[in-house]
Formats: sequence, C-alpha cells, structure tokens
Amino acid sequence: MAVGFWFVLLVGLVGLVLGLILNHFLPLFFKLGHVPKGTFGWPLLGETLCFLKPHPSNSLGAFLQDRCSRFGKVFKSHLFFSPTVVSCDQELNYFILQNEDKLFQCSYPKPIHGILGKISMLVAVGDTHKRLRNVALSLVTTTKTKPEFLNEVERAAIRVLDSWKDKPQVIFCEEARKFTFNVIVKQVLGLTPDDPQTAKILQDFLTFMRGLISFPLYIPGTPYARAVQARIRISSTVKAIIEERRRDAENSSKRDDFLEILLCVDTLSEDEKVSFVLDSLLGGYETTSLLMALAVHFLGKSPTALEQLKLEHQKIRSMKQKDDYLNWDDYKRMDFTKNVIHEALRCGNVVKFVHRKALKDIKFRDYLIPSGWKVLPVFSAVHLDPSLHASALQFHPWRWEGRDQTCKKFTPFGGGSRCCPGSELAKIQVAFFLHHLVQNFRWNTKDGDQPFAYPYVEFQRGLTLNLDHCST
Repeated sequence: MAVGFWFVLLVGLVGLVLGLILNHFLPLFFKLGHVPKGTFGWPLLGETLCFLKPHPSNSLGAFLQDRCSRFGKVFKSHLFFSPTVVSCDQELNYFILQNEDKLFQCSYPKPIHGILGKISMLVAVGDTHKRLRNVALSLVTTTKTKPEFLNEVERAAIRVLDSWKDKPQVIFCEEARKFTFNVIVKQVLGLTPDDPQTAKILQDFLTFMRGLISFPLYIPGTPYARAVQARIRISSTVKAIIEERRRDAENSSKRDDFLEILLCVDTLSEDEKVSFVLDSLLGGYETTSLLMALAVHFLGKSPTALEQLKLEHQKIRSMKQKDDYLNWDDYKRMDFTKNVIHEALRCGNVVKFVHRKALKDIKFRDYLIPSGWKVLPVFSAVHLDPSLHASALQFHPWRWEGRDQTCKKFTPFGGGSRCCPGSELAKIQVAFFLHHLVQNFRWNTKDGDQPFAYPYVEFQRGLTLNLDHCST
C-alpha cells in the first residue's frame, strides 16, 4: 500500500511538472499566424523575474528596452505563468482599453484575487464590475464639489504640515500616507484620526498592503497569509460599523460619508458594499499618497516649476481672507498645479501596466493575439516614448499647456470602462496639499532617493525631505 501511494504521488508530481512545461512551450509549436516576435524564457517562470526587475519608474527598465529594440513595441513573452503579448504601442494599448469585456477581459493573477477578494472592483468583471463602478462614479460626482469634503481635505493637509514646524527633516512618504488615510477613512467611514477604530483599521491595512506586494505563498506567518487574514479583519470591522449605523439610524442624524450613501444602494449586496469600502480605502490611501510623493520629488528637482507653482497659489490665497477655506472655484483656477500633477503622473507612472486576457483570436494590424493569451498594455512605455512626448525623460509641466490631457498617449488612470473613478478626488487632495506646502516650505531631497518600479512604484528611502521654513 505504501509503495503504491508513493508511486501514485510520484506519477502525479511528474505529470504536474510535465503539464506545466507543456503549457509553457506548447504555444510555440502551433502555427498561430503572425503572433508577435519574442521569447518565452525559462520553463514555468518564463521571463517573469526579468520583467519584474526593479528600475527607476521614469524609465522603461532593461527588460522592455531590450525586447522593444529586438522585437518592436509589441512582442510575445511568458509572464505570470501564461503566454503573453506585451504592448508598448500607443494604438494597441488604446484598442485594448476600449474593448474591455468585448475582446479583452481583466485577468489579474489568482493570488491577487485571494487578497483583494473576488468581488473587488479591481478584479471583478461583467455586471458586478459595472454595478460597483456606477456607484463609485455617482459618489465621486456628488462628492468632489462638496464644501464638506474640500474643507476636510484642507484641514487634514494643515494638520500634517503644522506637525512639521519644528522638524528639520521628514520622511515624506510616511507623511503623505498619514494625510491620505485620514482623508479617505473620514470620507468613506466617517471616522476621525482619534477614533479607536481608525487605528485598528490602519494597523490591519498596513499588513494588507505589505501582503499585496509579497510572494503569493499561503503559509501561516507569510506576508501573503497575514494580508488575507488582515482583509478578513477589516471586512469584519466594516460590517460592524455598518450594523452600528443601522441600529442608530433612527436615533441620529445622517452622516455625510460614502457609507451612509452605500447603505441606501439596493443594487449592491452586503459583501459588495464591504468590498467597495476596501477598494475605496486602497485607492484613496496608497495611489494618492504615491502621486503626492512623485509631485514633491519632481518639484524638488525643478526650481523653476516650483516657483511658478508657488506664485499660482499665492495669487489664489491673495483673493481670499486669511482663514478662508479653498473651494471648487479655487481648484478650477489651479491650472499650473494640474499640469504639475499630470506631468508627475507621466514621469512617475503610478500604474505601469494592467493585466488583460484575450477572449477570442484577435487580429490587430499584422499581429494575431491568440484566444486565452494574456495581454499586458504597458502605460509607462507610451508615457516615456520620445516619439510621442518631446524630451520624454524630462519633468516639464509646461508641455500640458493648451493640450488635451485625456488622450491616447496619456493614460495614467487606465482607460475605457476601467478608468479609475476616483482620479479627480486624488488630484484635488494633491492640489490642496501643494497649496499649503509650497507657501510654507522649501525642501531638497537626498541624491539617489528616487521612485523605483517593483513593478509597483516605491521610494526606496521613503523620500526624505530636508526642510526650510519660508514666509508666505
């Protein structure tokens, strides 16, 4: 019996390995028409490790540079255990984004689903994604001009900057995350920084974030396993807050936050509402704080841009009383600020690429994309393409003056039906923070402290700022 068991186990393991190897090489033996040129790399892993090798986020990295020079802007590879077409081509990227759920479908690696949950807006497809997105767009539309939201953003920015008064140096990424978390947890759940539930959610959320970018091995004690458990705890906390809101609904006035509106949305299930809250926290916390850090980093390297930005905000402040809050009209006047934000997005590339899957055989130009293959449109390659953007590697906010910032060659928040619904809220937060930052501080950064893509973007040293206080 024992010999038979081990024999069956050995045969099973050999079969699994052979199956994986065949899955890797089999596509190479079929006549697939004009599949883009390229290589598949090692068995099983393919070229994934080379693709994920860290590099400055305002560069293509060695992998893309090498493949584009050898095979062109569209090439085949084997990434994340699947044959893949990688696109650094503006037109193909736009074609992919505009044909979501028609020819292509969101298809992130399964471990991502394990952390985010199957009904996260980031990984959901079809009707589930449409329902979640429609709610998100409705919330953003009604929120972005509200004085209550705008005032809270400004108060949060002032609190952070007031804490710098006696500090010669700060780790900016930590400060930016503190700011964005306080804003989003207030806007979504109505919690203040001093609320005990805020600290609990933040602790679990940090564990969640570390696991999101870790090796997907579900063994107790690993960052991935801890992240999955952290998500369960956050979900339980959110559910408890929802139940408390419902119990107190008759005895208290309505609150002005996302959760209050979500409770009245009949098109979402209870689990979808909880998942929506987690998606909002993720988008409002990590990506917004990273955009802030990128803007501050590039401004620190461009004194001319920083001076023009300061003049714009001094002019806006001069039109108001000393303690007046910023409003929507003030935001609309921040033209150069928006140029700075867009240029930071173009140079820094918060989102480098997205995962898609071909739903059928697709012909584009002379290329064939086989059904079932993964497709990776690489946004950063288009943003840094010198044939599309003059002096593409240079931070130059003036390039956006008089130009359409929603075009095929600039997709920092994705595109089509998966364009980030909260992008405007993120830009408002960055703009309001910069309004107070540039009027009260000058700063410089340490050499070598630059944004790196892992492929997620991160500052290796947290972006240390040496501060100088200045009068307005």
